[in-house]
Amino acid sequence: MNFKQSLTFIVQSIVIGLAAAAVILLLMPGSLPFNSSNKVNSYHSAIEAAAPAVVNIYSGNTYTKTKNPILQDPLFRRFFGESSQGNTSPNNTRKRIDSKGSGVIMDKEGHILTNAHVIQGADEIFVTLRDGRETIARTIGIDSDTDLAVLQIGLDNLPVIPVGDSSQLRVGDIVLAIGNPYDFGQTVTQGIISATGRKRLGITTFDNFIQTDADINPGNSGGALISAKGHLLGINTAIYSTTGASQGIGLATPVNTALEVMQRLINNGRVIRGWIGIQAQPLPSDIAEAMGLMKGGVLVSGVLQGGPADIAGINPGDVVIKIQDQDITDPRQAIDTIAKLAPGSKIEMTVVRGWDELKINAVVTQRPHIKMG
Repeated sequence: MNFKQSLTFIVQSIVIGLAAAAVILLLMPGSLPFNSSNKVNSYHSAIEAAAPAVVNIYSGNTYTKTKNPILQDPLFRRFFGESSQGNTSPNNTRKRIDSKGSGVIMDKEGHILTNAHVIQGADEIFVTLRDGRETIARTIGIDSDTDLAVLQIGLDNLPVIPVGDSSQLRVGDIVLAIGNPYDFGQTVTQGIISATGRKRLGITTFDNFIQTDADINPGNSGGALISAKGHLLGINTAIYSTTGASQGIGLATPVNTALEVMQRLINNGRVIRGWIGIQAQPLPSDIAEAMGLMKGGVLVSGVLQGGPADIAGINPGDVVIKIQDQDITDPRQAIDTIAKLAPGSKIEMTVVRGWDELKINAVVTQRPHIKMG
């Protein structure tokens, strides 16, 4: 084959290829990977998978309002008449205050995950499903340390939300928030994962939040943060705002954390955590360097008198570098490690005191409701 024949063959092949591509594009416009029709233009299927399991929660508590004693005075009634008393019902009048939020149905038994602050202190809790059914819920358990609570309702044929894996989240993933903001009724907003593992925000004792720019407003608390496929990734918990409205920083408790807390609340009615009674803070880098602690550690800034750490001999100023042979580099890590231990467990800590490295054993007790490690 000479050069002219080779060139002719190449040109013919290109023309045939372009013609074939044009025919495919004309007949099947969605088949080519670069075609814009492959772009997602709706999350309707994700919403339909998750939204039926997202409920509106109305929690009510009551107080007693006593009429002014002067209204009952016979002299007052003589001059101003019986009408001055208004209603002639008994002195004590019961009034209702409503708190509004959201929740997520997690199983066919009717367990609902929500935020503790949505229902804490309520006398009655009402739940409304997307299909219009309404019922009264009972409280299974509340964990203030993670701001999570579990309710239960007794309806049949309950929708259950598909559950995802929050450990697989990546910054930039698309997410949708479903809830009941401002009691508008069920509302969906869209955003991305802005960050994961947000800690030390002062919102909960054990915080490890997903941050998103999906709008989360008052009433969204306890609702669902879902993936673009409709899988539950988190329980919407709080917003960071200077105005009280969404400013693009929403925070959700990861579903993996929520599931662990939910199971413990269902089993025991509460979450039992280990505690030894220390306050810890980050070890300044210059002190770590001076002490030769290349991996760092945490500085014990306070010890509760009579607590497990005090009894074991831990002193303020000690630097904890290991717990149960695990390197400790962050105060939150130390608290979480201890909290996972059952009360009565023995714990070994490696501490540096001055220039000496010591092994100290303590007996873990149950964590009280105070912010100590």
